Amino acid sequence: MKNEIKTINRRGFLEHSAKITAAGFLMSRLPAGSKKLISFEGEIKVALVGCGGRGTGAISQALEADPDVRLVAMADAFGDQAEECVKTLIEKFPDSDRINVNRETIFTGFDAYKQAIGMADVVILTTPPAFRPLHFEYAISQGKHVFMEKPVATDVAGIRTVLAAGKEARRKKLNVVVGLQRHYQRSYQSIKNRIDRGKIGDIISGQVYWNSGGVWVRPRQTGQTELEYQMRNWYYFNWLCGDHIVEQHIHNIDVANWFIGSTPVSAQGMGGREVRKGKDHGQIFDHHFVEFTYQNGQVVASQCRHQKGCMNRVEEVFQGTRGNVITNSSHFGLMKNKRGKVVYNHEGEDDINPYQQEHNELFSAIKAGDYRMDDTNRGAEATMSAILGRMATYSGQKITWDEAMAFDHKLVPELHSFNDNAPVQPDKEGHYPIPVPGVSTYR
Repeated sequence: MKNEIKTINRRGFLEHSAKITAAGFLMSRLPAGSKKLISFEGEIKVALVGCGGRGTGAISQALEADPDVRLVAMADAFGDQAEECVKTLIEKFPDSDRINVNRETIFTGFDAYKQAIGMADVVILTTPPAFRPLHFEYAISQGKHVFMEKPVATDVAGIRTVLAAGKEARRKKLNVVVGLQRHYQRSYQSIKNRIDRGKIGDIISGQVYWNSGGVWVRPRQTGQTELEYQMRNWYYFNWLCGDHIVEQHIHNIDVANWFIGSTPVSAQGMGGREVRKGKDHGQIFDHHFVEFTYQNGQVVASQCRHQKGCMNRVEEVFQGTRGNVITNSSHFGLMKNKRGKVVYNHEGEDDINPYQQEHNELFSAIKAGDYRMDDTNRGAEATMSAILGRMATYSGQKITWDEAMAFDHKLVPELHSFNDNAPVQPDKEGHYPIPVPGVSTYR
């Protein structure tokens, strides 16, 4: 029986079924499909769409947010990811009443999201970013409250879809939270409050950073189709991830937009592949440097880098007419006047984890029957700002916001099966097309 189940969980099963048959561990811990879901007075039913590491973390935080939260459905393109997610959750929440899924409510395949979303009051969207617009649009059409991770798209077409769905969410009074958690972090809130009160005057410039050693690589496995390989290794493909300026550096760019109070009007910059050049690194750059210009003349210098052995820095610095600030995700916020005197120092060792706080606020609103969470436009604007930066580095041109938004820009195709063609293909040597500044059109 064990060998049979292992076979079923391979890719071939995913092509022919929308439901996962779990491995022995899950078979012993989950209720049979014929058993009715446990009903609790006041329960909030949640569906998880995207069961990787971030999805596992997000649903854990949702379950911690309120004792009435119940996980009732899951969806992922890959059965093994859903299985590993459930295993982790059962170990963390041994009370199986909280993890209220069974063999018939864990769905796999490209259309699995529809089945999972239909069972829930709230949807958590944590797939690779390429699929966010499609899943968000569907969740809102079905009247569901949403938590979705950043970025909310990888192309301009996706941004338009998200903005339209956000308008519908507002009409229906559906709460939407986007995983730009710095907005839910006390140190950033405190600094922003003081900026708004004029403590550093008007912001005139800034520098934002996401410089690190990079992320995981998932090598190609025997028997994978090209599309499955790219989706397993999604971080290295522009159509799936948006490049790391969009997937990671979005946090710092978002802070610039937030503190300044607007989106950039233009961007110019440079980037390339200096270190990370292998076949297993897909098509994205390993460094970007962008100058974002804002409507009142403010210029923000943006750096992001994936290069081992180099200086790591993830934070934001802004200069105002009366002083300056520095912030980072370690609950740190420091404000000085022009003479260098500290006027505010946030000591946040005991501050709540902002990843948890964004779920606390979402589920508090839902439980109270309130409509007060509307992050859609903010998430779309932050994502589009990062896409604008990518357009500038890929092309080597100065690109305006209006030019970018008008661009016929669609990277993500309609997909139904792992046998579908991936939107980018390797050459005979296994290398993928790489943008060349001065030659490539921005995309």
